[in-house]
Amino acid sequence: MKSRGIVHIILLILLETFLVPGNILHAQDTKKNRIRIKADYIKVMGGEIYLNIKTTSRIDKQNIEVPNLDLAVYNEIDDEEILLGNTKTDLKGQAKFLIDNLNIVKPDSTDTYNLAVSFEGNDDFKRASRSVSFKNAAIKAELVRKDSINYIKATLSDSGADSLLAEQSLLVQVQRLFSPLKIGEEFNFTDENGTIFVPVEDGIPGLNGNLNIEVVLDDSDDYGTVKAVIKAPIGKPIVEESTFDERTLWSPRGKTPIFILLFTGALIFGTWGVIIYLITNLFKITKN
Repeated sequence: MKSRGIVHIILLILLETFLVPGNILHAQDTKKNRIRIKADYIKVMGGEIYLNIKTTSRIDKQNIEVPNLDLAVYNEIDDEEILLGNTKTDLKGQAKFLIDNLNIVKPDSTDTYNLAVSFEGNDDFKRASRSVSFKNAAIKAELVRKDSINYIKATLSDSGADSLLAEQSLLVQVQRLFSPLKIGEEFNFTDENGTIFVPVEDGIPGLNGNLNIEVVLDDSDDYGTVKAVIKAPIGKPIVEESTFDERTLWSPRGKTPIFILLFTGALIFGTWGVIIYLITNLFKITKN
């Protein structure tokens, strides 16, 4: 009996030694990482309305962008979720979900639109979601001239409540290739009529004298980001200094400067002339 008890104890020790660590390692291997979803609502007047989505995860103490995640976007209304569509993150972990028509999204009783971006999870990451709430705002912008000075006049309103929005900060800036050129004050607050007047200084360069000026309500807690763009022909025309069609030293082969062609041709003909002259004299010498 004692020998059987000793055998049982040895078997239990072997099982704990080989099977339990394997289960622990398997549990560690199947540990999933958390996904962080960031979603911003952006509206361009007369243009696109969309959610700008970005997904990241903290792995090995580093925040990395997570590509190729399938995301679903829902309209949340009265404890009900209505699917609006699906999107997928690109190699930078970003996705752009277009809202073709804001009228298909239902607001709640306070005229607030509630959307949710959802990830169902996979073998590597846990499920996650992010809610986005916003009201429908609009910006009407125009170029006005007063006392020989050009101004940008912009009016901000709440479309749902049909009211003007006072004490809201708007940015006024000129579109540029890398970063916009801000004009006016750092903070341009709307007055009681929801309006701002921002002077535009002279001499700002623009292609053919045209400036694309943006009026932006930037990342508002209630309205998200709303942008209006106007084309203003008040810039200083950019003088094109391209030498693409001219004959220069750095031009392509078909645009080689004439003096280089003549000089090179003279060298070639001169060199061959000397060679032919020497060969002719050598034949004369050998005949003599």
